[in-house]
Amino acid sequence: MNKSKSGPKEEREGASASQLIDAKISELGDWRGETLARVRTLVKQAVPDVVEEWKWSVPVWSHAGIICTGETYKKAVKLTFAKGASLEDPSGLFNSSLEGNTRRAIDFHEGDKMDEKALKTLVRAAAALNSASAR
Repeated sequence: MNKSKSGPKEEREGASASQLIDAKISELGDWRGETLARVRTLVKQAVPDVVEEWKWSVPVWSHAGIICTGETYKKAVKLTFAKGASLEDPSGLFNSSLEGNTRRAIDFHEGDKMDEKALKTLVRAAAALNSASAR
C-alpha cells in the first residue's frame, strides 16, 4: 500500500475523509489516480448516500457497514469488498482475494477496461447486504 507522505499530517489537522481521498487521487497523478477517481464516482452513483471514510490510510465507502476500500499499489488499484464472498458476481469482476471466507477484491491494472455497469450493480448489492444485516 502506498501511504501518502502528507496523509498522517492531514489527518491530524482534521481534514475530512473526502479531502483526504481528493489528496490521495491528486498525489498519485497517474493511471492509478484516474482509476481511483473513476471507482469513487461509480460508487457514489451506485449508492448516492454512501459515506466516505478514511481508515487504515485508504478510502473506505460505507452504507450500514463497509462496502469496500480502495487501496493503491505500484501496479494495481484494489477495490476490496468487505463481504464480497457473500455477493453474487455474475459478471466475474472479482479477480483477487478469492480464497478468503469473507472478502473479495477487484484488481484494476493499467489499461484495464472497467465494466462500470457491473461494478455499480456489485456496489449496490454490497450496500443492500449491509442494510439487510443491520436490521
